[in-house]
Order: sequence, then structure tokens, then C-alpha cells
Amino acid sequence: MCIGVPCQIVRIHDQMATIEIGGTQREVCLDLLIDESETRVGDFVIIHAGFAIQRINAQEAEETLQLLKEMME
Repeated sequence: MCIGVPCQIVRIHDQMATIEIGGTQREVCLDLLIDESETRVGDFVIIHAGFAIQRINAQEAEETLQLLKEMME
């Protein structure tokens, strides 16, 4: 089973973004996003296998992260 995890973008350079989740930062590719030129620092994206695959709003990201946290407990 694969889980797409919401992460917040903290930096963008060309088609790559630095995302952060739980204090950990990683580099991901933005190429799979529809109209990636509209993606901004501070946006939340769903990450899978090193790619941002969808932008989501902050409320949806927080709700998903809370559910994941509850599952881990």
C-alpha cells in the first residue's frame, strides 16, 4: 500500500522543491503537477516517490496529517 503524504513547500528552484514534514526536509520534483508554474512556497502538496503529485489546501493538509498522526499512535 502506498500513502501520499501532504508536505509544505519551503523553497522552489526550477522544477525542484524543498518540502518539509515533521522537521525533515527533502527535495521533490514538481514536473507531475498540473500547471506547476502556479505552485508557490507555502503551498501544501501530496508527495509520492519523490514527486509532488497534487496541490491541496492547508485545511485538507492539516486534517490528513492529524489523521496520520492518530493512526501512528
